[in-house]
Amino acid sequence: MKKKSILSSILLITTVSFSFDFGSLTKSVVDTVKESVNTDKTTQTETSSLSNDIISSGLKEALSTGVNFAVKELGTKDGYLNNASVKIPLPDNLAKIETVIRKAGGDKVVDDLVTSINNAATSAVPETTSILLNAVSNMNLEDAKKILAGNSTAATDFFQSNTTTDLKKLISPIIKKSMDENQVAKYYTSANSFYKSNLESYTKDSSISKYATQFGVDSYIPTSSDKDLDEFITEKAIRGLFKMIAQKESAIRKDPVEQTTSLLKKVFSK
Repeated sequence: MKKKSILSSILLITTVSFSFDFGSLTKSVVDTVKESVNTDKTTQTETSSLSNDIISSGLKEALSTGVNFAVKELGTKDGYLNNASVKIPLPDNLAKIETVIRKAGGDKVVDDLVTSINNAATSAVPETTSILLNAVSNMNLEDAKKILAGNSTAATDFFQSNTTTDLKKLISPIIKKSMDENQVAKYYTSANSFYKSNLESYTKDSSISKYATQFGVDSYIPTSSDKDLDEFITEKAIRGLFKMIAQKESAIRKDPVEQTTSLLKKVFSK
């Protein structure tokens, strides 16, 4: 009987103790959930408290900052040439055998062409500022909140998808003029001539073509077909511009140091 009483006491104490522990645990979980919900509500309230106009203005300012940054970086001497992330390579038909051309003594031919292509893009960049900034000012207000909630380059991505076609039309004449100034056509002709004079006969050799086909590498044998250089440089120049704009947008979103105005702090500070 005494043993039963002791056992009952132990069970009672254990049960009461567990009840207190479980109660504390439950309270802790509930408090955590409440805190999380309240935080989410606060975040939503902070976001919703910003008007569409403020959000749109902040995004436009971020893009404008990105445009000015990109133009400054790429529009100075050797802006494209010395920037590995946006440097414009040889056109595909020559890029396939750049190494071969160089080994055949064509270092200067290749270097001259690459330099002239990149200089053409650099020369054209300052002329794009007004085009890009006008496109920024025309951003649709309805897309502002989606962009703000998007990834680190959402604004640039939206901007790029909605302006690239028009930019190509507007930038192409600038690129053509710049190509003339930088003698791109001359260096391109020189590179193609070097290829035709020194290497084309080998790539057209039937035995070489036969073995290349057998080993599945025939697609790597280049041709001397002329590529539309205007389009090639225009596309690469625009792609480089947007890459630099995206880089700045991402920095503004993530780094308080990059949020240099009260408007940028209001829209992007977390």
